[in-house]
Parts: sequence; structure tokens; C-alpha cells
Amino acid sequence: MIYTDEQLIEKIKQMIITFEDEVVEFKEARTSYSFKDIGKYFSALGNEANIRGKKEAWLIFGVDNKKNILGTAYRQDGNLQNLKKEIVGGTNERATFMEIYDLKIDNHRIVAFQIPPATRGIPATWNGAAYAREDENTCPLPMDKMDLIRSQIGVDWSKEIIENADLSDLDEEAVAYARELFIKKQKSSRKSTEMLEKMSDIEILNKAGLLIKGKVTNAALILLGKEESSYLFDGFIPRITWTLYSGSGTAKAYEHFDMPLLLAVDKTYAKIRNEKYRYIAGQQTLFPDETYQYDQDVVKEILNNCIAHSNYQLRGKINVEEFEDRLVFINEGNFIPETVEQALEEGYKPPYYRNTFLCRAMVNLYMIDTNAMGIPMMYQIQREKCFPLPTYDLENPSRVMVTLYGKILDKNYTQLLKSNGDLDLQTVLLLDKIQKHETISKESYNEIKKLGLVEGRYPNIYVSFKIADMVGQKTEYVRNKGLSIDVYKQIITNALETMDKASVTELKQVLVGALPAILDDKQQSKKVSNILQAMKREGMADVEGTGHAARWYLVEK
Repeated sequence: MIYTDEQLIEKIKQMIITFEDEVVEFKEARTSYSFKDIGKYFSALGNEANIRGKKEAWLIFGVDNKKNILGTAYRQDGNLQNLKKEIVGGTNERATFMEIYDLKIDNHRIVAFQIPPATRGIPATWNGAAYAREDENTCPLPMDKMDLIRSQIGVDWSKEIIENADLSDLDEEAVAYARELFIKKQKSSRKSTEMLEKMSDIEILNKAGLLIKGKVTNAALILLGKEESSYLFDGFIPRITWTLYSGSGTAKAYEHFDMPLLLAVDKTYAKIRNEKYRYIAGQQTLFPDETYQYDQDVVKEILNNCIAHSNYQLRGKINVEEFEDRLVFINEGNFIPETVEQALEEGYKPPYYRNTFLCRAMVNLYMIDTNAMGIPMMYQIQREKCFPLPTYDLENPSRVMVTLYGKILDKNYTQLLKSNGDLDLQTVLLLDKIQKHETISKESYNEIKKLGLVEGRYPNIYVSFKIADMVGQKTEYVRNKGLSIDVYKQIITNALETMDKASVTELKQVLVGALPAILDDKQQSKKVSNILQAMKREGMADVEGTGHAARWYLVEK
């Protein structure tokens, strides 16, 4: 759960009164606090929360051990949220804070770190060591607590039975649809189909892996539960939220789609504006290609994977953000393959599933594929459309953000894909990143450079002339590569003959349009400086003054 300031202020005041020792730690931290100790408390409090079945733990700065609210100046310079990234390097499971809050209580600044419970079966560690609470300090995790957490291995949240739930908590339409999907998935003969159709709802849902001996599981309630039955999740509402944004980034409309999520997927897809997109992919035709912006299979694959792989213990929702040219899907939970490249490797199998019981049920209902074919399928569909590949933003280690593009970013790359069907998916992925001006690894750069696909000095790389020529991108190639050094020297010489003296900034303005487009403003200034230094060494030019006052002039011969 993410708290508003008002909600959290009330919660902290209550925690000060009750002082929940094992999952709450108050620290004065007037001006600073050891990063190492923050990591130890992340481990200790996460482990204690796991053992006690708590949904969160808290480390709070600005309150002393006598419960006096004194305030804190910790990271008051504005880089507080960077701790989410910094903490990842020392934790297992790439864990980080659920949220970091900066708020005021009685006019005193308070910093509150919301810590997730340790993953079931896996003690939370800091720099390889697991910790626990000991009075107001941390200590190595005792063996009995270690064993208690490790004994949870094999426990699957989605498989847990909700004792006070029954079939009346399930939506009739969703149950009927689940029956239809399961029978469709299982039928191998007319006889078997007839047999399945005669079974009761309980029998079908048992076979589909949603119920256990007729009892409702968390998985069943998520997929088939009535909206009003969400109270069974103790305040947490499984939900897909669609938001429409204007061109300026302002939210224009939104809608929530709650349980049953089996039906919410189609409702969400129906809300998305999926218009026909016309484009000329090749240069040998005047007739445009026509396709829908978003492929239905791709959208549903992403949504179903969000449902299957959400970390429901973080109590977040699935967000679908619709912009004019793209869809953005945001989901709570780390990306299990770790990298997209790994997921695209032939024969890749994920090491585990976060919600195994739920995933198996969704396979039985034709919703997902557990053979790790989902991501390659999405990439292949986008490639065949000659659209940009989906982008996975994994910067937040406890959240996955996927961007699906609904228009062409660079028509020349579209032509490249049209004319080169033999490029493997990994190479297409790298060229796609270059299209989006994303940084690729130096190793990847070296690989595609050997193929003659890119040029430039890493990381400022661009499409090579070989490809540029093929796709009619010669002009762009020249702009990226820039002119020869002798041409630059001649332009500067002509400028100084007219201007007498000039700064680097003034000479850079003279060269606007001639400098490599791939370089940013700072890099272009550096290039001009390097050219001037070369002219100085050759006795062509000299400089008077330093820094911003430096002025270059020609040397008379």
C-alpha cells in the first residue's frame, strides 16, 4: 500500500503510541545516518515482517528512542529517492524500499522508509549477511528465525485458500467464461468435450487449477472474484487502471477495472483507442501499408503477464497509461528473467514463477504461456509490423514498466526491416535501441560493428553507411558522421578572417549544421575546442585569455 501524507502521519503517530518494536525502528538521525546501517535495518526489519506475517516494516528518521519527534535533515538536498537504487546493490532478490516518504509532523521533517517483508523462503540479506532485530539494534539472523523463513520454500501466495470464501464470492459470468476457456484448451475429442461439459462448476474449476477441493484460492478470487468480494484481501483491491493522457501529458480520462481480472483484460483492451495507422514502408511503392496501432495479441499478452507475475504482497495495481503514440504498462514486482536479452535467448526458461498456482491456472485458461514464449512472440509481431520493439524499463528493481509503440519512430529503420528479413531478433533489438537513442553495451556494439551495421565512437553510435545507403539514409549518415577536419578548419579560418577574434561558443554557432548531429551540445563544444587546438599546434591560430574570456584569432604568416 502506498500512503498519502495524511494517512502516514496518522499511522506514524499511532506507531509512536503502540511502538511495534519488531517491525518499526525509530532513529533520531539529526543530520546523517550510516548507509551500511540502513542496509542492515532493511534486512532485519524485512525478515521480522516476514516472520510475523506483516505487509510492511518501517525505519523512521526524526524520532528519538524516547518517542520525541525532533525532525531530521537527512538527505535534505533532494537526493533522498536515490536510495531506492543505491540499496539494490547490497540486497538479494534486487530488493528495495516500497516507498520513501518525506513529510512533516508538527512542523518537524520526518523521513519514513517503507520496507517490504522478505520474500517467502528467502531471508533478506545485506551484503550477503542476514540480520534480525535485537532491542534497538541489529544482529545476525538467529538460526531458528533463519529456519523459519527457509521452511516457507514452496509456499505460493496464489495457492493459499481463503477460509471464509466460497463459490458465492465468484462472478457468474467469469466462471462461465473460465469453463468455456478450459474446455476449449482441454478438448482432444468430441467425447472428452461432452464429458467436460457435463461437469459442475466446482469440478471444472478444480481441474482448471483455480480451486483446491472446492475451496476458493487467492488465484481464483483474483481471476473470478466478484468486485464486492475484494474485502477478503483485507483492503487490497486487485485492479487494472486505464488512464488517457493528452499530447501535453495531462490526464484526460481514467477508469478502474476491478475483479474479476479474467474479464477486466478485455474491458481494458476495449477502452484503448486502437486506430488504423497508414505508412509507406518501402520506397518502391506509392501504396501505404495499413495496420492497427496495437496488436490485440501483444496488448493482452502484456496485461495477462502483469496479472500472472504481479507481486500481490506489495498490494499495488496494474496501470495502463495511454498516450497519443504509445501505451505504457506498469506492474509491481521484479522482472524475473533479469534482462530482456536473457528472455529472448533460445531455449530460455525462467528459474521460477512468482505465482506458480496462478500461472498454471492461467495456462489452462489460454491466458499465458509458461514456456517463456510471450516476450519473443511480442517482439516478433512488432518486428513483422516494422514497428519499434517494446521497451522494458527495469530501473526500479521492484517494478516493471513496458512501453508499446503505436507508430513508426524512424521510417528508415522500417525500410531496413522490410528489406532484411534474415536479421536475427537479437540484432534487431540492438538496432531498435539505437533507433530510440538508448545506450547499448560495448560488447554488443562491437558485435554489430563487425557486421558493418553501425559506426561512430562508442557510445555515440549511428547507423552505418552500408545500411544508410540501403535505406536511403545518406543525408542522415553525413549529419551523424560530420565533415572532414580540413573542412572544419577552412570554415573556422573564413569566420576568423571576418570576425577577427571569436570564442569557442561563437565558432560553434558558425558550425551549426556541420557538426555531427549525434553529439550533444557539450560534446560539440569539445569538438570545436579540439579543432582549434589542432590549428594552434599547426601554427594556424592562437588564443588570448582563458576560460569564458578566451578569444581565438588567426596567426599571420
